[in-house]
Amino acid sequence: MSILIVSIGFATMLLMMFLSFPIAVTIVAVGTLGGYMLYGMPLVEMMGGVIWSSLNSPSMLAIPLFMLLGELLLRGGIADRMYDAMAVWLARLPGGLLHTNIATCTLFSATSGSSVATAATVGTIALPALQQYKYPIKPALGSLAAGGTLGILIPPSVNLLVYGSIANTSVGQLFAAGVIPGLLMAASFSLYIFFAHGKAGQEARDLVDMPLRQKLALSRHLIPPFVVFTVVMGSIYGGLATPTESAAIGVIIAMAFVAFNGRLTVDLLIVCSIQAAKTSGMVMIVLVCSLLLNVTISMTGAAQALTTWIASFELSQFSLLFVLLIFYILLGTFMDAMSMLVLTVPIVIPVVVAAGVDPIWFGIFIVIMCEAALITPPVGMNLFVVQGVRTDGGSYSDVVKGSWPYVFIMMVFTILLIVFPAIVMWLPDMLAGR
Repeated sequence: MSILIVSIGFATMLLMMFLSFPIAVTIVAVGTLGGYMLYGMPLVEMMGGVIWSSLNSPSMLAIPLFMLLGELLLRGGIADRMYDAMAVWLARLPGGLLHTNIATCTLFSATSGSSVATAATVGTIALPALQQYKYPIKPALGSLAAGGTLGILIPPSVNLLVYGSIANTSVGQLFAAGVIPGLLMAASFSLYIFFAHGKAGQEARDLVDMPLRQKLALSRHLIPPFVVFTVVMGSIYGGLATPTESAAIGVIIAMAFVAFNGRLTVDLLIVCSIQAAKTSGMVMIVLVCSLLLNVTISMTGAAQALTTWIASFELSQFSLLFVLLIFYILLGTFMDAMSMLVLTVPIVIPVVVAAGVDPIWFGIFIVIMCEAALITPPVGMNLFVVQGVRTDGGSYSDVVKGSWPYVFIMMVFTILLIVFPAIVMWLPDMLAGR
């Protein structure tokens, strides 16, 4: 297949997105109609069987289960208490509650799997306290938007689940690969706050001067998320459960904690289930459309043509990944994270694998690119989410300006991972006995 046809197909998808077509319609139009134009009905008819065999898998159940887990922790009152417990310990650091924003987002990410849910939850909880203690608004909003992005990197991550399905890689290995980069990314954010906004939060003296006994009493609210994360991830890494089984265990544990707090009701379960179903449905529709595109790409030889074309430039592995870094940063300015993931992975993964890049490592790379897309204007989803939970009626430019430094941090951090891939691969290699 000519590289010209591949380019036309990709350009058509981008054009349709610019014209505000839904991502699912865009992928179906190019994947199905393109396959029909090239090979006729036989190719279209085989797509149903491919989709059924891909989705009729227990691993797909992990997506709604992890969504439900996050909803239970959010609506069961665990998340807001988590923020209070973090605040009393971190308020004394230079930057004060800005560190609490990052730490709470990190901990909530370890049980949620969704960046939007993380940003919305922590933003709703944190903004009243940030306003009360007169924190500068731009750094406050930026830390919430950037901290929320950790939801798709620190496991369990819905984006890593989707990537694993499209790239046909181990979800357990992807989850293991996301732990150290996720924690280091959070540490990088806090390091930036330490130096750039160390004077913020001078008003929060009552949190700093709180008696130790009271701080320890509040710390008990950190037990539920730590228990959920330890059991869910420990069961996967220990080989005791699949990601789907561990997600189900996590839901049961979360329900037990919510019940212990006296918040478990039929109405709560209905609301959590409906919201989890809505979000899961959106993800699954996009995933199905991506599988349709995958069929066309595989049968038409588009991936092989693109791989051969890129190989003709004789780029080194570092040069190829650096080009992809710039490409994804630019793509993220006008495409949301999930769309970017499902649209490009079927095309790009054969190219990077041919260049000797481990698909597990590349999963972390592309998820970090998705993180950057979440806070890159004009369509960064977390920017809209954080702006939406504000109550002061301030300008959207506040959250954009507050988030820009974190995009730069992500780019530098990604280059560091390119130079030292062992940062990503050490834990999954160790767990796999490699």
